[in-house]
Amino acid sequence: MTADHGGGGAANSTEAELSDSLKTFGAVLKALREEVGLTQEEFALRVRYSAAYVAKIEQGKRFPPTDLPARAEEALGPVGAKVLTAAARSLTRRAGLASWFQQWAGIEEEAISLYAYECRAVPGLLQPEAYARAVFTRQLPPFTDEQIDRKVAARLERQTLLTERPNTAFTFIIEQAVLERRVGGAAVTRTVIDHLLNVGRRTNVEIQIMPLRQEDHCGVDGQLYMAETPGHQWFGYTEGHRSSSLIADPSEVSVLHQRYGKLRSQALDCRATVNLLKRMRGAL
Repeated sequence: MTADHGGGGAANSTEAELSDSLKTFGAVLKALREEVGLTQEEFALRVRYSAAYVAKIEQGKRFPPTDLPARAEEALGPVGAKVLTAAARSLTRRAGLASWFQQWAGIEEEAISLYAYECRAVPGLLQPEAYARAVFTRQLPPFTDEQIDRKVAARLERQTLLTERPNTAFTFIIEQAVLERRVGGAAVTRTVIDHLLNVGRRTNVEIQIMPLRQEDHCGVDGQLYMAETPGHQWFGYTEGHRSSSLIADPSEVSVLHQRYGKLRSQALDCRATVNLLKRMRGAL
C-alpha cells in the first residue's frame, strides 16, 4: 500500500520524482494510442487496466507493467506493440527502491486485495495530512518545504484508492507502538487515531492493532505488504533502509501469506482495536 507505505523511506521519497525515461515512455504510449484513435478509457478496456492507471503511465507517474506491450498489441497493432516494447527496454530504472516502488504502486492500484503489516509508521494509505507532514519533516537528509509539500500531496492523492476501489479488500495490521510513539506530538496522534476510527468504518477496510505485549508475535522480520491482482496473482513488497524488494516468486509469497495469516490471529480483532484506539485517544 506507496505502496506508499509508512515512514517515507527511500521508496516513498522518490514517488513524486519522475524520471525522464518514464515520461518518454508515457509520451510514446500516448502518441501510439492517439494514432489509432483510442481514448484513454477505450485503450484501458482493451489492455484490461483502469483508465486512471493508464493515465498515470502516460504522465510518467507509474512504472508500466512488463506485460503492457503484449496486452497492447491488439489495440495498437504489431508495429505499435514493437515500438512500445522498444520504449520499455529503454526505461531507466532508478537504483534501489524507485523502480521497485513504481512497479508496486501499479500493482497496488489494480489490486483486488491488499494486506499490510506495519511496525515502523502508520501505513501511507492511512496517514492524515498532519502525520504525513510530520513524517516527511523528520527525514534525513532533510527535504525542502517544496519537496515536503509535493510528497504530502502525492501521499494524500494515493489514499483515494480506499474510496475509488470499494470492491478492493484492504486489511491493515499496525503495531500499537507506532501510535504510542506519538510522531508529531499528541495533537497529531489524536488526528491519526480519529482518522483510523473513521476509515475503519468503511466496509472494504479492516484495521487491527497488534498489542504491545504479544508473546507469540511472528512479525520480527519487519513490515510486509501483499497484493492480489485481478488475475489472482499475488505479489509481496518489503522495505528496509534505502532498499526494497518486489516479491513475485510463489514460494516466497507463500511464506508471506503464512506470516500474515499468523499476524492477523495474533493482533486484536476489529472490535477490540476500536476499543483500544478510543482508550488511547482518551489518554492523550
